[in-house]
Amino acid sequence: MKKTLLLLTLSLLAQMGVAQAPKWVDKAKRAVFSVITYDENDKILHTGNGFFVSEDGEALSDYSLFKGAQRAVAISSDGEQMPVELILGANDMYDVVRFRVKPPKKKPTALTPAATAPAEGSTIYLLPYSTQKDRSYTQGKVGEVTTISSAYHYYTLNMRLEEKKVSCPLMTADGQVFALAQQASGQDTATICYALGVDFAMAQTITPMAYNDYALSAIGIKKALPDTEEQALVLLFMASSQMSNEAYGSLLDDFIATYPQSTEGYIRRATHALNQSQDEATMSRVVRDLDSALQVATAKEDVYFDRAKLIYNYSLMALESPYADWSYDKALEEIRQAIAINNQPIYVQLEGDINFAKQDYAAAYEAYEKVNQTNLVSEATYYSAARTKYLMQAPMDEVLALLDSCVARCQQPYTEASAPYLLERANMRLDAGQASLARLAVKDYDDYFKAVRGNVNDLFYYYREQAAIQSRQYQRALDDIAMAIELNPTEMVYRVEHAVINVRVGRNEEAIAIIDEALTVDPTYAEAYRLKGLAQLQLKQNDAACESFSKAKELGDPNVDDLIEKHCK
Repeated sequence: MKKTLLLLTLSLLAQMGVAQAPKWVDKAKRAVFSVITYDENDKILHTGNGFFVSEDGEALSDYSLFKGAQRAVAISSDGEQMPVELILGANDMYDVVRFRVKPPKKKPTALTPAATAPAEGSTIYLLPYSTQKDRSYTQGKVGEVTTISSAYHYYTLNMRLEEKKVSCPLMTADGQVFALAQQASGQDTATICYALGVDFAMAQTITPMAYNDYALSAIGIKKALPDTEEQALVLLFMASSQMSNEAYGSLLDDFIATYPQSTEGYIRRATHALNQSQDEATMSRVVRDLDSALQVATAKEDVYFDRAKLIYNYSLMALESPYADWSYDKALEEIRQAIAINNQPIYVQLEGDINFAKQDYAAAYEAYEKVNQTNLVSEATYYSAARTKYLMQAPMDEVLALLDSCVARCQQPYTEASAPYLLERANMRLDAGQASLARLAVKDYDDYFKAVRGNVNDLFYYYREQAAIQSRQYQRALDDIAMAIELNPTEMVYRVEHAVINVRVGRNEEAIAIIDEALTVDPTYAEAYRLKGLAQLQLKQNDAACESFSKAKELGDPNVDDLIEKHCK
């Protein structure tokens, strides 16, 4: 019995490392720390362990400890508190988090990650967190090494793991960290535990999709930026629609601090600030960022272009007291700087847009025509040219020629993207007042109807009815005006138009009935009485017609006097 107890005692002493501890243990244990996480009410959420893997404060722990945390603090073996500053990566499936603490006054002791996985059967050591200067450890052996995610390692260890030692480091015999301990489960917890390879933990990073990542979003602590500027820019784009204005502004500050030579960071921060406020202080910050962007830029023409866009969009707001010299003229000055360096079509397009806003249509048209001779030509550029030509009061055939070129570039079958161009050409064809063009306008309206899958309003039916009237498609006109009335039954123009069509096709009784119904909606609508009188004249009801004309005059119709003079003597 005594012999058995002695052997058991010796075994436990060996496992706990009381004797013959490796020389590196004392120093290595200083890399292990305690972690306290706090919830949104600043109450303690969890406590656990972690360890440093770099002298700049990079560390590893278990994800479960950080899930739901709004802040966290690492406490060194010397009792120094180090706030967790950034989350560098996380994986909820393998229960690991990588993070960085705020740099302490003294560089922390860091463990060196093992370059290769220890072999099965190797002796390994677990280092616990301790505030005492001792060399205690738990010794065990590698039972099995499994490959995960193609290149990383997961371990089954022949060793008992106490709950308070979860996420403590596991070391090779030569003092390199190869894994972090994870809680065992099942019936074999007395002799077996598991560990996640440090190689996998160190591979956890922030990607551009971080704000769609459940594991990361469940941690309220600030996240790091991705490792490259390109990926960080993608993250900025993704985050702009998912974060609060304040949080996104803070992210932009972090981006600029990390990538101070990136023009994109300054431009985005200026744009974000301008969208939030136009007060004097904000505008000063916007200008400073725009100047910084120009200062660090290698392709200065791109920055001049971005500056011109911002000033142009600002000027479109037509503020009563605009900032300094921010005007269309200032925007033109900026875009012409860009054009002088590199005469790109996209720059010329913006020059045209600015001149259009200034109502300098001749200069705008000149710019749009230049763009239409380049590889930037599109339905949109022809549309811009057509609108400008129309406002220059050019002949309608010139305007329609440009709209024809616009629509010719639209994808067929027409989609919603093409719908505005079809509608514009239909309206222009209708305005031309020619029967042949009116028939083409009806076709454009039909194509528009299909492009928007029938999602139209009463005005659409009214305009198509007008085109049908001009092209003498009276039944179509009747059908469309009936739809307009159904969608907007209180609009008297539609009801009177309905009566006009009936008069035009000789259905005078129907016209009078329509007008009488309309007058129940608005009995003061003077034009309805004049139209009723005209229908009554067609039916040889002269006395009744004169009564209707008289009522129209009483209600202020300026166009009824000649009818009274001619028919009511």
